[in-house]
Amino acid sequence: MKKNNVNGGAVQASKPDRKTIERNRRIQMKSLCFKLASLIPHHRFKSSKEIVSQQDQLDLAAVYIKYMRETIEKLKEMKEQLIKSMEGSNCIMNKNGTAAVGLSFPVVELRDLGSSIEVILISGLNKNFMLYEAISILEQEGAEVVSASFSTVGGKIFHTLHAQ
Repeated sequence: MKKNNVNGGAVQASKPDRKTIERNRRIQMKSLCFKLASLIPHHRFKSSKEIVSQQDQLDLAAVYIKYMRETIEKLKEMKEQLIKSMEGSNCIMNKNGTAAVGLSFPVVELRDLGSSIEVILISGLNKNFMLYEAISILEQEGAEVVSASFSTVGGKIFHTLHAQ
C-alpha cells in the first residue's frame, strides 16, 4: 500500500517485520505468565527467596488450578448434602438457596479488602459454632488472622475475623 506524503511523493506504509511481531508476542506472553503467577497464593511457592523459573510457575499454576477445581467440587457436594438435609428440617430458604439467618446453619460472608480479608460468620445462639475451625481454615489457606471479635444481637451471634 502506498501513501502520498506532504511533498507529493509516494511513501511505503511500514508493516512490522517478523522480528518485531515475534518480540511483541514474547513480551505479551511474558506479561500474561507474570499475571498468572501473581494470582497464585505466595505460600504455594517453595521459597520466597528462591527464584522460580517461568516453567515452574506455569506448573505451579496448573497444579493450583487443579487443586481449586477439586476443592470447588467438594464444596458443591457438601452444599448439595446440606440442602438435602435442610429439606427434611423446618429450615426456611432464601431466594438464592441459602438458609435464613438464625436458623439451622451459619452464614458466612467474605470481603476482599485488597491486602486483607474480612470474614463475617453469623450463627444462632443455640448452635455450637467452633470459631477456631474458621480460623484454622484461614491459616491453612495461608492467611494470618490479625483480629477476631463477636457480638450478640437478638438470637444471633456475629463473629468478625480480619486476616492478611
